[in-house]
Amino acid sequence: MTQVPLPEERILFKGNPAVIGSVTRLLIVIFTLGIGAIWFWLRSINTQYLITSQRIVIEIGVFSKNIETLEIYQVDDILLEKPLNQRIMGTGNIMLVTRDHSTPQVLLERLPIDVRELYEQMRPCIQQSRFRFRVHDSENPREF
Repeated sequence: MTQVPLPEERILFKGNPAVIGSVTRLLIVIFTLGIGAIWFWLRSINTQYLITSQRIVIEIGVFSKNIETLEIYQVDDILLEKPLNQRIMGTGNIMLVTRDHSTPQVLLERLPIDVRELYEQMRPCIQQSRFRFRVHDSENPREF
C-alpha cells in the first residue's frame, strides 16, 4: 500500500473490507460448509483501502494491481449505507460522489468500522482541503 508522504497527512482508516460483513454472506458460508468463506476471504485480502486526511487509495488485485487514487478535495458528497444485514455484523458502506471524471462514484464496501464516525472524521478534512485548493461548488464540472 502507498506510504503517507506528507507530515500533515493523517490516516483515518487503513484496512480491508470485512470478510463476512453481512448476514447474507454468513448464510452463504454456512450453506456452502465454509467454502464460501474461502472465496470471501480471498476477495477481502486482495482489496485494501487507505483513507487519509488528503486522499483515498483503493488497491485491488493479486498478481496485477489496480490502484485508484482520489484526492479528497474532489469529494462532493458522502452517502452512508448501513443495511440491516450489515448493521447486525457491525459493518457499513460509504459511497463517495466525486468530481473525478474517471470515477464519479466510489463505493467503499463492508468497512469493518463505524462508518458514521469515519464520515465525521472525513467531513472536516474535505472542507479544509477544498478551502486549501480553492474549490467552490460553482466550479463543479459535473452536469446534472
